[in-house]
Amino acid sequence: MNAREADVIVVGAGLAGLAAARGLLAGGAEPLVLEARDRVGGRTLNEDLGEGKVVEVGGEWVGPTQDRIAELAREFEIDTFPTHIAGQNTLEFNGRVSRYEATIPKLNPAALLEIELTSRKLDRMVRRIRLDAPWTSPDASRLDGTTLATWLDRRLRTRTARRLVEVAVRTVWGADSRDLSLLYALSYIGGAGSFYALLDTDGGAQQDRFVGGSQLISLRMAESLSDRVVLSAPVRRVEHDANGITVSAGDIVARGKRVVVTAPPPACARIDWQPALPMSRAQLTQRMPGGSYLKCQAVYDEPFWRADGLSGGGVSDVGPATTTFDNSPHDGSPGILLGFASGSEARSLSRLGVSERRRAVVEGFARMYGPRARKVERYIEQDWSREPWTGGGPIFYMPPGTWTGFGEALREPIGPIHWAGSETSTEWPGYMDGAVRSGDRAAAEVLATL
Repeated sequence: MNAREADVIVVGAGLAGLAAARGLLAGGAEPLVLEARDRVGGRTLNEDLGEGKVVEVGGEWVGPTQDRIAELAREFEIDTFPTHIAGQNTLEFNGRVSRYEATIPKLNPAALLEIELTSRKLDRMVRRIRLDAPWTSPDASRLDGTTLATWLDRRLRTRTARRLVEVAVRTVWGADSRDLSLLYALSYIGGAGSFYALLDTDGGAQQDRFVGGSQLISLRMAESLSDRVVLSAPVRRVEHDANGITVSAGDIVARGKRVVVTAPPPACARIDWQPALPMSRAQLTQRMPGGSYLKCQAVYDEPFWRADGLSGGGVSDVGPATTTFDNSPHDGSPGILLGFASGSEARSLSRLGVSERRRAVVEGFARMYGPRARKVERYIEQDWSREPWTGGGPIFYMPPGTWTGFGEALREPIGPIHWAGSETSTEWPGYMDGAVRSGDRAAAEVLATL
């Protein structure tokens, strides 16, 4: 048995856990980070392409107002580069392929007007949401008892507008609009600043990428913490009493005064808590499912679509990858087309075998970008629902009734137990920036008690 001692035990070496550990260390407390995987980074993960290049199979983008993740990148001298958007975007809709510019495709004017009015209405409604405590917002019970789908169905009368917005919802949350509480959707939009901030590339959440891949930030943070980060140490049991905290992780038994838990809510349910968690927190972990998300990438000798005047950005109502991006490295080589299959589309695709999934995704790329898209040199696919220590992605969302029934337990400490993780952030929840902010907050909470 390997006995370790620290002031604070941090569960999870993703962005939240590593940020918490660095904040604690800077504040004079000694942290110990225990990570179940054999790597750091959580929901960020680089895939090696050879020749010193990588592509991200997890979270990757950074945009305006995502200041904390940007600060860390500057601290570790990690450069950013703009997501490639030069050229026209591609739309596959109603059986035909067309080109468009800007965020929203040019379709019939009635549909475009509905989408614009709906986005403005969402942004106005967000102003009444108390982001630090959504369950206390005016009319919270009604909003939380309504699905986003019900609200959208009332406002979007044209089939075109409704289908396009559903594609956007699935891409952002990894869930269908019928799965989401309206109150939750509003609080999430509020954390980003606006509905379009979630969708836009230039000026939005998908604006820039990191040279060397987003996981590089976690790798550099872990290096700065040295042997305070222990890998392949899945936490199985957390005990606390008047004398402090005992955390059991494999052959490690760690003692401390406080613990910061950054694991996704469902993963927290697999930990043996002694004494047991209060009802509200225990049941919250059962009510925040992970999104269904397949990140599918086709690697080519070059980004051939650029020569055709295309950006690589696109939307399809057929799928299975319903949104696409040019995900090539910063120097443009090799060429990489990224496609997201999300929500119910992802679940349908996941039922196929590996070769069938590849064939379906690549055929979709060929419909949108021409027959050359079939000449794939390498196919990379990541299904975060199959990650045993994650269980879904890109986020863990709240169905109806969760915010008002259990939301108060999301961040509230339980004795010496503190909670972090991107979903606990009031700013950019579900994003890398939100993860870092949550780690900062948890560290400040703990330091105030020590």
